[in-house]
Amino acid sequence: MASIILFEIFGRGDEHVHPLRIIRRFFRKLLSNPLIIGILAGWVWRITGLPLPGLAVRLVDALANIAGPVALFAMGLGLCRFGISGNVRPALALSALKLLLMPAVALGLVWLFGLPPLSAKVAVVAAALPSGVNSYLIATQFNTGQALASNQMTIATACAVVTTAFWLTVVVHVFG
Repeated sequence: MASIILFEIFGRGDEHVHPLRIIRRFFRKLLSNPLIIGILAGWVWRITGLPLPGLAVRLVDALANIAGPVALFAMGLGLCRFGISGNVRPALALSALKLLLMPAVALGLVWLFGLPPLSAKVAVVAAALPSGVNSYLIATQFNTGQALASNQMTIATACAVVTTAFWLTVVVHVFG
């Protein structure tokens, strides 16, 4: 959501954008995004409590099994296209924020809210994982920042080997 709002404010070159126009554009983009449409449709179906027909279950399972690899393949093609060049410093900064600051904030919040140890460990370690492919997909949708998103995801994934092990050690020490 933040990336869509920021793009609406800064990405169009409009000097004076009315807040209602930004909100209207945001909801138009949000409700026309295939990822959001799929999430909302699944949520509505879930609320009904109706089971999916057998054929629909097979279709959803097939799509779920290929969605991740296809998204990673698209990001890999982007990496081949852009390489790790330019935007390296911003990508390093974003990776540091994602891999170091987010888990630290999560650790503080789980401690503040007094989550049970297992839930706390899961929350911190999930926050410590590298960025998913969604940032690249959003950058591609808006046709801006694909190189930065690709660089950040690649750098964060490589660095996560060390940082995830660090955060696992921290949560085991803190929560037992």
